[in-house]
Amino acid sequence: MKLFEELKWRGLIKDITSPELEEKLNKGGMTFYIGTDPTADSMHIGHLSSFLISKRLKDAGHHPILLIGGATGRIGDPKPTEERSMKSIEEIERNVKGLTDQAKKIFGFEVVNNYDWIKDMDIVTFLRDFGKYFNINYMLDKDIIRRRLETGISFTEFTYMILQAVDFLHLFKTKGCTLQVAGSDQWGNITAGVDLIRKVTGEEVYAFTMPLVTDQAGKKFGKSEGNALWLDKEKTSSYELYQFFINAEDSMIETYLKIYTFLSKEQIEDIVKRHNDCPHLRIGQKALAEEIITFLHGHEEYEKAVKISEALFSGNVKELTLSELEMGFKDVPSYNLTEGGNIVDILVTSSIASSKREAKEFVGNGSIRVNGEKVTDIGFEITKDIAIQGKIVVIRKGKKSYTLLKFD
Repeated sequence: MKLFEELKWRGLIKDITSPELEEKLNKGGMTFYIGTDPTADSMHIGHLSSFLISKRLKDAGHHPILLIGGATGRIGDPKPTEERSMKSIEEIERNVKGLTDQAKKIFGFEVVNNYDWIKDMDIVTFLRDFGKYFNINYMLDKDIIRRRLETGISFTEFTYMILQAVDFLHLFKTKGCTLQVAGSDQWGNITAGVDLIRKVTGEEVYAFTMPLVTDQAGKKFGKSEGNALWLDKEKTSSYELYQFFINAEDSMIETYLKIYTFLSKEQIEDIVKRHNDCPHLRIGQKALAEEIITFLHGHEEYEKAVKISEALFSGNVKELTLSELEMGFKDVPSYNLTEGGNIVDILVTSSIASSKREAKEFVGNGSIRVNGEKVTDIGFEITKDIAIQGKIVVIRKGKKSYTLLKFD
């Protein structure tokens, strides 16, 4: 399967600027760039699909450049509904470093920062050399600008499109970059760059966008209650990634396998068939989790995530190390102990039970497990001797309510 055909089959191409691009992509040898602004010090799963496209292009003989928007990040890409809040210069610079290190480590791409060529540009040069090429009516017709006209848009955000176009022109002149790849929400910005290069140099360059990845409900994939799933395992553990992917909707598995893995067409079709035959086994979700976590963090991290998940499901938490316990119970309430004590008293002081009477009821009816073992004796003592590695005791109330007791 040729590259363009494969990208289409995987659902990774939404719009292209010219039919000629199909042949050029199949031929190889293009220098292309993909950009991201430093809104955080790590990329998240929402970024991953586009960076995996970049790797697919690289493997097909194209040369990728990752542009970190050290300059555009100071302005902010216009949001559909409101103005972005400005980040401090210190935070932006810290985020630029984090993204640069991460991109080189995970993907091995060449990384550039648009602050390097924009920082010394004065306003007269900006207006004379670039602003004159942008017709206001042309800019107002761009979807993201048009959607903001009712609520209002500042001149600062209005000029973002021009700066992104300047990036493409700069990379075209200095690195021979003739292709930009971006999410579909960037179509207006990237076509502005194609037009600017044509007007300034008379040369033809290209661009294509990919659809934004969403879940079944249409929400951006990898976003949960406003919290991103980060690619940095110190911010989002492999276990948390595993839990997210293992719970992906059955109806979206084929789509996600095409977008987020390098499995072949035949492999994906086989997984989907086996998954549809026995959906309760979650074959598709497991394959998705394994491919993504292994790519990002290595197979050892994937195996660790599976181990933690299986231990928590079975209740056999004694098998886990302290770091694995911390990873698996990252968001679980914890209570510090200076010394041990009776199970009833500790259930009350750690707020697992509201009173001694309730605590005795929990123990008596078998609702309490200590390190996976059911406790029915109200005289049971919690001591350092039963703590995992002498540090942590895991209390489970009912089926899903956990609390960590941590000895000082």
